Amino acid sequence: MTRSVQALAYARPSALASSQVGPSLGLETAGGLTPRGAEAHPRFFAGFLSDPRIAARGLLAVADVAAARYHQRTLPASLDPVVTGNGDRLRFESFSGCCGVYARLDVLREGLDGQETGHGTTNVDVNAPLREALSRITADDPLHLRVGPEELAVTTLDGPVVEKKVPLPDRWLRGFAEAQVASAGFDLRAELTAARAVAFLRSLPRTPSSGNAGRGARWVVAAGGSLRPTTRPVPGAVCLPGPERLVALQRVLRDATALRVYGPVADGAAAASAWEVVLPGMRLTLTLSPDSARGFSGEGGVLEALATDDAAADAELVSVLLAWEPRIEPASLAEQSGLSVERVRAALTRLGTAGRVGYDLADAAYFHRELPYDADRAERHNPRLVAARRLAGEGAVSLDGSRATVVSGDRRYQVRESGSAFSCTCQWWADYRGRRGPCKHALAVRMVRRGAPVAGGAR
Repeated sequence: MTRSVQALAYARPSALASSQVGPSLGLETAGGLTPRGAEAHPRFFAGFLSDPRIAARGLLAVADVAAARYHQRTLPASLDPVVTGNGDRLRFESFSGCCGVYARLDVLREGLDGQETGHGTTNVDVNAPLREALSRITADDPLHLRVGPEELAVTTLDGPVVEKKVPLPDRWLRGFAEAQVASAGFDLRAELTAARAVAFLRSLPRTPSSGNAGRGARWVVAAGGSLRPTTRPVPGAVCLPGPERLVALQRVLRDATALRVYGPVADGAAAASAWEVVLPGMRLTLTLSPDSARGFSGEGGVLEALATDDAAADAELVSVLLAWEPRIEPASLAEQSGLSVERVRAALTRLGTAGRVGYDLADAAYFHRELPYDADRAERHNPRLVAARRLAGEGAVSLDGSRATVVSGDRRYQVRESGSAFSCTCQWWADYRGRRGPCKHALAVRMVRRGAPVAGGAR
């Protein structure tokens, strides 16, 4: 796995302290992007939280996921959560170290009581002393929240900084993109009341089970206002792989008002799913990969959108129209850009690969953010994409109507296409049958068939 080191520089550690207005939670920011350009310590909000205790527990849940590895629990690593100001809300996001769980806390307008929320994205410091202090918040006394430096200190931050250095695997970068693509294909499958939600989530295991006994339901389906396990993916069923990965939701169950469950149409194969706890003025969502041992980074949902330079040009055009909106509608972007809705969606997928858009299931819409790291590596180091470009660039693809032959090493593979469907004689196709995106041979064929320039094909 390719790794780099991400250096996060904060003016000071985040802390919960006393102030003239009472208890004050100061969340310090690192370098990020705003409408004014790059800033060392952007400021997004200063005001009060409507429900401090709930917000504290939601933030802890996001930090729990950032610090967790649900598969192969070794080499712990934690990247501080990402915070985005979207004008009417704050979004806190994180990804697990094993790349299998994506978490997001949306603090909505009704959960904030203060000045208008700023626009931009950066990392926010969540250190061990702060976690301990947040866990001690038990009452809903007024709590002042500041995201970014104090107003008087904004122009005086030239002194020493607090620096964290954390490993940043390329799989995390690809995972953010794949989780967004997967979520865009989900529909609401069930909605439980608070009591039913609490009963169901508390019935799930908190740790992985050994053997088959007590593994927990692999599929669940709405029944009688709750969820019941089913041994097969019946219509309307939702996959629940590794149910212990929902343990972070336990922090907020006391205040849950509902649980919404999202997933794709069940087709018999393991699938990702999203679990959204509705809270007063907030939402906490966990999105699970199709298997505890299977991270989002290998799902392949973004490969089609990365295959040609056409998508790159479309993404560049669409990106100019983004302004940290909390809701991005493809139809509106299509009208503004002159592109078709399909091309806009492909452009949004490519922008998602660069960490520039996410997807909000509750709003059924994309949102703008700019992840504060070099997310272009997610494309450069995608193994199937790199291999497909090499095959296309080396002339390894021969087209024959709806069929194609791809020479790779000393083997020849047959690729057959029918509309948007494809098949291949390689082992990848035999194992996954398109459920994890196209194999490198099918991807190379599509590159050549489109006749578009293949970026990097000659490398």
